[in-house]
Amino acid sequence: MRELVRFIEPPRTCSYLPRETESLEIRAIEEMDSFEYGDLLARGYRRFGWQVFRPACAACTQCRSLRIVTSEFKPTASERRILRKNAGIRAVLQPLYVTREHIELYNRYHEFMRGHRHWPQRITDPQEYAESFLVSSGTFGFQWLYMDGDRLVGVSLMDEVPGAISLIYAFYDPDWRPLSPGTFSILNQLQYARERGLRHAYLGYWVEACESLAYKGRFRPREVLREHPDDGVEPVWERLE
Repeated sequence: MRELVRFIEPPRTCSYLPRETESLEIRAIEEMDSFEYGDLLARGYRRFGWQVFRPACAACTQCRSLRIVTSEFKPTASERRILRKNAGIRAVLQPLYVTREHIELYNRYHEFMRGHRHWPQRITDPQEYAESFLVSSGTFGFQWLYMDGDRLVGVSLMDEVPGAISLIYAFYDPDWRPLSPGTFSILNQLQYARERGLRHAYLGYWVEACESLAYKGRFRPREVLREHPDDGVEPVWERLE
């Protein structure tokens, strides 16, 4: 692994819990293989473009690293209903790339979420999208394209490393929302990991008090990282029942 810089950013208002402050430990990594990346995932890091990061908040521990034991995953009755409702959606796994349809869908999704959950306004373009999602993806970056006929209605960005997948980000057509596309996307990727014989699916950070992240706790069986260990210290994941 070739690391360029590593630092903890100054505290700022938390984007998940506005009454709290947050700091991130950020590592700019120029080059790493899938095994090294898998080790970082097990230590609570996430990847976003060229950087990997994890919480380093001084006074708050509500942001918990969450992973699903995909080798034991079985959809619940309600999850099976969501899969049936979306039987007409075609999920296609592709290498990473960006098209005009990606950009239009991303911007439409964020505009909807700005009104629905008061997200800050965000408009992307092909260059910014590529810098956010395509760079430093190595051999492990993929995307799921969700197609309703010939129309792109959703995109899920996913990394795959030995023994695990990491769910990076997803966005979708707001008109698809009544059929629970976010849950459908996660279920699709969990089933993919199970069929591939991959043991874990990393869902990122679970914050029960944050409406945008609380849904992650519904998927079972689940494990949370006890604390964020230093390099060379074995990470400890605890099973939640």
